[in-house]
Amino acid sequence: MPTVLTIAGFDPSSGAGVTADLMVFAAHSLYGTACITALTVQSTVGVRSSHPVSAAIVGATLDCLDTDLPPAGIKIGMVATASNIFTISRYVENLHASHPYFPIVLDPVMRSTSGRELLGPRGVKALHEHLLPLAGWITPNLAELAALAGEEVVRRDDVPHACRTLQGQLAERRNRPCLGIFATGGHLDPPDDFLLTPTGEGLWLPGERVDTRATHGTGCALSSAFLCRLVLGDPPLQAALAAKKYVTGALKSAVERGAGNSPINHLWPILPS
Repeated sequence: MPTVLTIAGFDPSSGAGVTADLMVFAAHSLYGTACITALTVQSTVGVRSSHPVSAAIVGATLDCLDTDLPPAGIKIGMVATASNIFTISRYVENLHASHPYFPIVLDPVMRSTSGRELLGPRGVKALHEHLLPLAGWITPNLAELAALAGEEVVRRDDVPHACRTLQGQLAERRNRPCLGIFATGGHLDPPDDFLLTPTGEGLWLPGERVDTRATHGTGCALSSAFLCRLVLGDPPLQAALAAKKYVTGALKSAVERGAGNSPINHLWPILPS
């Protein structure tokens, strides 16, 4: 059972963040470890406040885990501050020194679904300049893709162009294979996702609209499931399709709870039907 690491914030409602990632890992028969970057006060209704963990504690946690439980892959979610980004980047750089093709999936969390800012302008700049060039894959939604590429992303036709723009921006800044992008199109009609491989092949992956208010954490779960499939040996396209299938199952089997956007059913593959 390979070990996989999530570096992300803590959501006390377990809809997203490290608790959700650990459930996704378990659903894929992987052992999960976690480094918390921020504590949030939130429920299904929304995020009330966010409280970053210091970069010193983040760094100490990563070093401690790596010494005893080195990961076979890493999912990076909410990073909270520029200082945390610098610390995480140093850790990832050390991994790349001995494992150049180590699977890392970055979910560039900048705002909560309820609209609260989770990463300020300095953090976004640090993310783009320091962490993005180290990731193997990113899984942005449309707003995150627009912010990172510096382009408007509203219509379906905007997505491939913005993905190629972002990939091109990074191509000259790294000596590893170019960034792969798995852009989520949940707000498109139909809700198709776009996959741009590191070699530049782009293709649309058909999506299915599920009528439910249990949608909290879908993007987080997709990126974590994508990482799991990569660690398990799937090629990128098969990993992306498997991740989409997993999230669709989690949406369809979710029990609505709370007064807001309910969490999806992260454990549906291993729970009794």
